[in-house]
Amino acid sequence: MNKRKYFGTDGVRGEVGVAPITPDFIMQLGHATGRVLRAQMGAGKRPAVLIGKDTRISGYMLESALEAGLSSAGVDTLLTGPLPTPAIAYLTRALRLQAGLVISASHNPFADNGIKFFNGEGDKLSDEAELKIEAEIDLGLRCVSSGELGKAKRLNDAPGRYIEFCKRAFPSELSLRGLKIVVDCAHGAAYQVAPAVFHELGAEVVSLGVSPDGTNINKGVGATHADYLSTMVVKHEADLGIAVDGDADRLIMADAHGGLYDGDQLVYIIAAHRNTLGELGGGVVGTQMTNYGLESAFAKRGIAFERAKVGDRYVLEVLRKNNWRIGGENSGHILCLDRHSTGDAIIAALEVLRALVEQGVSLAEAAHDVTLLPQELINVRIDKASPWADKAGVKAVLADWEAKLTGHGRILLRPSGTEPVVRVMVEAEDAAMARTGAEAIAAAVAG
Repeated sequence: MNKRKYFGTDGVRGEVGVAPITPDFIMQLGHATGRVLRAQMGAGKRPAVLIGKDTRISGYMLESALEAGLSSAGVDTLLTGPLPTPAIAYLTRALRLQAGLVISASHNPFADNGIKFFNGEGDKLSDEAELKIEAEIDLGLRCVSSGELGKAKRLNDAPGRYIEFCKRAFPSELSLRGLKIVVDCAHGAAYQVAPAVFHELGAEVVSLGVSPDGTNINKGVGATHADYLSTMVVKHEADLGIAVDGDADRLIMADAHGGLYDGDQLVYIIAAHRNTLGELGGGVVGTQMTNYGLESAFAKRGIAFERAKVGDRYVLEVLRKNNWRIGGENSGHILCLDRHSTGDAIIAALEVLRALVEQGVSLAEAAHDVTLLPQELINVRIDKASPWADKAGVKAVLADWEAKLTGHGRILLRPSGTEPVVRVMVEAEDAAMARTGAEAIAAAVAG
């Protein structure tokens, strides 16, 4: 497989105003995407694409550039305005469109932005599709004739459609009545829809992060700043809290005492409850970064567990390969494939709430059986040409620590895809041991 030039693990992303996140390139990206879609559909057929975005001020500029590029290739566009990434995946599929594009940099600060892609089935694009788009970019703009230009219009009922979709994921015989829930929307794409979903299912909702101004997305709020959620749950004497990130595909939750629960713990709650009901449908998929404590907890329950590469697209690949339903990352990306084709923070939160309501337990009680191991992560800067993995010293230290941690922890060595560093991660039952192991391995890699 050829190496992608512009696409990363989830679309194209970077700092606004710096290549490739510039108006001219985004217009070229839209044009190239349109060309690929037209080739797929065949002569005489006009593709239609959905465009959503989060609340970054740069979204206005990039939306116009993306629309212009698609139109110049003869593709119609429907514009939703601010809406969660998973909402675009759902609506693309529901409206029988050829693709869905999201202008978002997810959990990044407002100065960044990017484009995420979904195909007509609401799935992330394959590597092959991304390479076809990149090849078209290199061919430059070739505008269609005036009579073939694409048209654009607003999809005004998009938020309401998505709210109803989310509510249908929660059993109709259940209610959230009696629960007080703090919902932190990170001043991002979910600010109009997330509080409405939980309120319409019966909960008393305290809304946070619902005043976007174009520059405050993820700023001190949301899933990447969950301490704020923790504080506000206690302050409002709520039963629990829900925090999403800027495009609402990540989830972190808090209990009534302000204790925080990451993606690993929330996946456990969902999977363990489904297993009890006979609804798990196989095993669970995590990633290389999934805490060993989760793997151990699943083993005790007899639940199969498999690790994928880091990134929700790779979790999805393994789920599809195994015909399983539940997977996720400790960062809070959680997939429930019988509910949605992609990671969705609101859907995942409803799955957790279902488990709590049906069992009559708190978050702490539901997650009691999973104990996350202390984790130490060290980034070791290296020369890109360094044969660090082949060093005898690295192999010796690695073998020594793998023997010490067998059955009690694990080691992960992973070169970064974006920086000249090797990430050394050690998990152990004791924090001091995790730190000592990570430092010893990091020194060998750097030596």
